[in-house]
Amino acid sequence: MATLQEDIERKRKEIQTDGYSMSIGEFIRMYEDKELEIHPEFQRFFRWSSLQKTKLIESIMLGIPIPSLFVSQRDDGVWDVVDGLQRLSTIFEFVGVLRSEKDEKLPPSKLLATDYLPTLQDKVWKSDDAENSFTQSQRLAFKREKLDVKIIKRESDKQAKYELFSRLNTLGTSLSPQEVRNCILIMVDRTFFEWLSELAKYAPFQTCLALSDKQGEQRYDMELALRFLAYARATPEELASMEDVGEFLTKRMTHLAQDTSFNRASEKESFEKTFLLLEQSAGESAFRRFNVDKQQFQGGFLVSAFEIIATGVRRTLGDWIEAGFTDASRALLLGKIKTVWQNQDFRDYSGAGVRGTTRAAKLIPLGEILLKP
Repeated sequence: MATLQEDIERKRKEIQTDGYSMSIGEFIRMYEDKELEIHPEFQRFFRWSSLQKTKLIESIMLGIPIPSLFVSQRDDGVWDVVDGLQRLSTIFEFVGVLRSEKDEKLPPSKLLATDYLPTLQDKVWKSDDAENSFTQSQRLAFKREKLDVKIIKRESDKQAKYELFSRLNTLGTSLSPQEVRNCILIMVDRTFFEWLSELAKYAPFQTCLALSDKQGEQRYDMELALRFLAYARATPEELASMEDVGEFLTKRMTHLAQDTSFNRASEKESFEKTFLLLEQSAGESAFRRFNVDKQQFQGGFLVSAFEIIATGVRRTLGDWIEAGFTDASRALLLGKIKTVWQNQDFRDYSGAGVRGTTRAAKLIPLGEILLKP
């Protein structure tokens, strides 16, 4: 068995880094020459206000230190921005070079007044209106300011940039866990991100979830679609050894995105059949609590119910297809969903205080038993 020091030394060799300071002008040139990739599609996840953007420009003009940027060097030499997207895109937007996902140049931004520099109000990078424009001297000073950059060299382990992105963007960030995963997924395989996003939009799936607007904005539906895919394929041993649900989902996501044996068309068909059957059987009540005494569904969406019921149906989907999507089958499934809430093991492991890892390890195999037709 390796010692801690041996593990440290082995992993350090897998991550080769460099770092130095570069002028903002150099960053602008690299971006315009397509030597720097900031992933414009990430803008849907990172939501800075106009005031936050203004304060970054103000900080640069005042010489206030800006946190280091992190980039990963690709095999073609291009730098992939791992952390610093919003800072760089704010700068590029202000100077008028930022481009959209469709590679269209976006309009330059205007600044707002701040406590330190109230005269920033309505200032732009350059225009014919000299009063509301940065001067030539101010533009040169701005472009000469330097930003610290840390570089993950291309010799590093391929997973290093995804791990770094996850760590940097789950500490002190307003992004939801799935929004962070979505950014990682776009870097890993944009087509898989688009596939998973479309999967989560499936109407019967959305009906069964009945999520709030905020949960929808944070793409909790995509996280649940990912949970479904990950748990439906997980072995009992994998579930039992899971130490953190979020980390498990991220690792499983990157694995599926790069797994050439993963049949997306087949998985999409199984996904749709599962949630079509659930929608026809229970509708919006599919993952709500069933009050045995009152014989009615109550409250909102519960992830514990989703995990046991959705994966239970998926793991026994062949039997449900064989039985046919008939009125009798739908009534049978509704009855089995109600029975889940009477099961003592489910009640013991679905309540507050039970870790997500423990819940999944206990309930997913149970669902395969309880949801079998």
